[in-house]
Amino acid sequence: MSKQISIVVPLFNEEESLPHLIDWITKVLDTKYSYEVLLVDDGSKDQSWKIIEGLVQNNEVVRGIKFQRNYGKSAALQKGFESCEGDVVVTMDADLQDSPEEIPELYDMIINQDFDLVSGWKKKRHDPLSKTIPTKLYNWAARRITGIYLHDFNCGLKAYKKAVVKSIELYGDMHRYVPALAKYAGFTKIGEKVVQHQARKFGVTKFGLNRFLNGPLDLITVAFMGKFGKKPMHFFGALGSLMFLIGFILIFYLGIDKLFIHQNAKLLADRSEFYIALISMVIGIQFFMTGFISELIGRNSSSRNVYLIEKEIGNGSH
Repeated sequence: MSKQISIVVPLFNEEESLPHLIDWITKVLDTKYSYEVLLVDDGSKDQSWKIIEGLVQNNEVVRGIKFQRNYGKSAALQKGFESCEGDVVVTMDADLQDSPEEIPELYDMIINQDFDLVSGWKKKRHDPLSKTIPTKLYNWAARRITGIYLHDFNCGLKAYKKAVVKSIELYGDMHRYVPALAKYAGFTKIGEKVVQHQARKFGVTKFGLNRFLNGPLDLITVAFMGKFGKKPMHFFGALGSLMFLIGFILIFYLGIDKLFIHQNAKLLADRSEFYIALISMVIGIQFFMTGFISELIGRNSSSRNVYLIEKEIGNGSH
């Protein structure tokens, strides 16, 4: 039987927080909604999995998934998305900084206001400056690149229509860019809700410098794949043609200049402009060939003709 809400909780070394989190969730949702809680243990080194086993035995709404090793938050969310059954899918962190009190209103925004995705906005944060400043810079860049004007892309508390999480694929560190992935998949009604941010009670933050360094690269990857993933030649071919044309025009100009204007000037091979033009043409050819090879790879991709169908009507439709 389909649930109204699936709550997907990725976790790593959160043994102290888990019992409190489940108690909090059940207090908010019991008797009001049909729901399930998927706890995805991303290779924890502490007693998190034993805690999950106990929670599953004592509470029928709790399900557990354990990874053999630490694969990252995106992998945990992806597995949770594959396994969930609810009409509305809510993601939240296990560290008690996300409040389950927000879930009913998030559910209402998806079901009754017809949002495809609602992202939380921790307007008032209880984090150190070493985390808040990089986060603000990242959110500014994400808004400019994706065209999605959210204040807090990286907020773990989000709600989705079931169709959204079943239509996107997360890997690497792509969990930060779910709104962008949803937009590129055709789910454009994306909203935002101010949510409470609790101070961490147990454990330590998983935020590190590598997240700040890798974040912009992942963002560029998502934006590029969303716009040119199925037509890479449109990007590489255009850029290659431009570079080749610039180099060709410059060489043509140098040739005319040498033959008809400054016949006593230095040989073309002695002029730096000639090598700049030559390099520009070579780079242009390389860009073009990159696009060509990408197209060949795309033709052999198993997902090249995968298109998301929202509805079908009429005779013969399923």
